[in-house]
Amino acid sequence: MENKILVPTLDLFAVLDRKLIELLKSLTVVEWNTQTVAKLWKVKDVAAHLLDGNLRGLSITRDGYFGESADNISSYGDLVSFLNNLNMTWTNAARRLSPQVLIELLDTTGGQYTSYLQTLDPFEDALLSVAWAGQERSANRFHIAREYTEKFLHQQQIRDAVGKPGIMTRDLYYPFIDILMYALPFTFHKEEAVTGTTVSLIITTPIGGQWNIVKSAANWVLNKESVDHADATVLIDPDTAWKLFSKSWTPDAVIDKVQISGDEKLAHRVLHMVSVMA
Repeated sequence: MENKILVPTLDLFAVLDRKLIELLKSLTVVEWNTQTVAKLWKVKDVAAHLLDGNLRGLSITRDGYFGESADNISSYGDLVSFLNNLNMTWTNAARRLSPQVLIELLDTTGGQYTSYLQTLDPFEDALLSVAWAGQERSANRFHIAREYTEKFLHQQQIRDAVGKPGIMTRDLYYPFIDILMYALPFTFHKEEAVTGTTVSLIITTPIGGQWNIVKSAANWVLNKESVDHADATVLIDPDTAWKLFSKSWTPDAVIDKVQISGDEKLAHRVLHMVSVMA
């Protein structure tokens, strides 16, 4: 299914990287130290995490160098803990770096990482699977799409914190939210329902869209068809959606911001979708 409906993203990396550098160069000292919706990180920490994404991506996928051993990982929870520790140790060390150094390194490594991703066969197996979508094996094109969501999400966290819009547009936001939706069938993989049961998630406004999962005999299947009637329907605005599905906001925190109709149990399950490793 992913090969049929996944929105291409590789050409958008350079756009996001350019906008990121422009954004960071515009920040004041106060803005660099502003708290973001990511509770443990201020703006400077998020910028450092974006740099880590470029550096780790080049080191692991291009150079085959993993650094820290992941031999003791035996579950999804172990993997999340391992990644959270990597993120924490990096951002703590990067607090020694000046904003100017971060900008220069991001400017250099962003293009290098994108150039490497362009060399990959999109349909070959990726070195790293997209675990939050429940996949043990993923094609390179899904790995690239996942990397796009990282770049979009963390830049948007910065923009949200400092009140500088710029990427909540149809051409940049829609691919991001479309990729996040690949976690929706996995979110429901233990949910029992009659074959043909349909759950619809609608992101409102022109930058959003509609996604559905339909229960088959074996699993839940994702599609983007226009469905007039579903057994459960959830409407969420774009800003709430990215914060909820990145686990920055909890389902309880957004319950008054969403519209639910139909089967409430199925609808509430939608709110527990997490499209990041968390």
